[in-house]
Amino acid sequence: MAVFWFSLWVAIVTVLVGLGLGQEGGDYDGGVGAEAGGLGGKEMVPAMFIFGDSLIDNGNNNNLPSFAKANYYPYGIDFNGGPTGRFSNGLTMVDTIAQLLGLPLIPAYSEASGDQVLHGVNYASAAAGILDITGRNFVGRIPFAQQIRNFKSTLDQVTDNLGADDVSKAIARCIFFVGMGSNDYLNNYLMPNYATRNQYNGPQFATLLVQEYQQQLTSLYNLGARKFVLAGLGRMGCIPSILAQNTVGRCSEEVNQLVMPFNANVKTMINNLNTNLPGAKFTFIDVAHMFEDLLTNYRSYGFSVIDKGCCGIGRNRGQITCLPFQTPCLNRDQYVFWDAFHPTEAVNVLFGRKAFYGDISIVYPLNILQLANL
Repeated sequence: MAVFWFSLWVAIVTVLVGLGLGQEGGDYDGGVGAEAGGLGGKEMVPAMFIFGDSLIDNGNNNNLPSFAKANYYPYGIDFNGGPTGRFSNGLTMVDTIAQLLGLPLIPAYSEASGDQVLHGVNYASAAAGILDITGRNFVGRIPFAQQIRNFKSTLDQVTDNLGADDVSKAIARCIFFVGMGSNDYLNNYLMPNYATRNQYNGPQFATLLVQEYQQQLTSLYNLGARKFVLAGLGRMGCIPSILAQNTVGRCSEEVNQLVMPFNANVKTMINNLNTNLPGAKFTFIDVAHMFEDLLTNYRSYGFSVIDKGCCGIGRNRGQITCLPFQTPCLNRDQYVFWDAFHPTEAVNVLFGRKAFYGDISIVYPLNILQLANL
């Protein structure tokens, strides 16, 4: 493994000393690779490192003793090669962003080897949260703190082979994408077998989460990360799993309001970190704003179904998530939700594009294209 990582960072440092922007990005024949970065498919950054949960996990849970897995059909039904562990019918949002950056799809930490690791690693894990206790109902998962330790482990291997100065220069140009927090609500605060809701009201819990989040992100900064993209929480009261919990099938404004303080606190945190951490550039994707716009104007985006999963069982196809070999809907591009919790590839591509090119109302204070060009 040390040889693999030595090869990775030799390649990245070669980029940094001016021997070009690398190879053509993308090994997936769908998606957005043809437009990558607006630079004819050339790489805009050396690599992207990804931390998060099932919204962007691409296989790290496959070999864990976990109930949170998606390495079976019909997951991946529209993905070249079939199921990989992505909780979608096809691409995730970070897949879209990688292609727009001119990178190939980023491999899972658990499966990365050889040339696959030349452009970054995905550490995300389904059911993971900011808090270590989050997601324990699913048994195996990799919380954010452990994802950071996994990154440090790979970084240590590289540094031993290449030297700290060269590694730090390479790391500073890479994109660090972090999407955490959903499970801290869905699979912690809102779960009856957790004491959290009795210990904290909504604003107090948001404060607790963001305090921990800031410490974790600072740990990544101290490991050399400088360019951060943080995804906020979406309109979680409108996902099929929550819709299925009430007979009228309407969005839960209680849940939507519950997560608002988290998003607000993260934006404040970003301002503080940009001010207080020298050289750091943090940007925030306002996923809640994008979802609100999508659910209001879904027909103009080409969608027709916004209140049920394409694959699932029960009310709103959200009471039981997509089962192995279940037949999903045929018109998947017209569905906002793939299963009880996750969006379809069509939404992931849409949101990835918005995060990459969007204005300050969607991604703050810089979009990903601007961040990559710094």
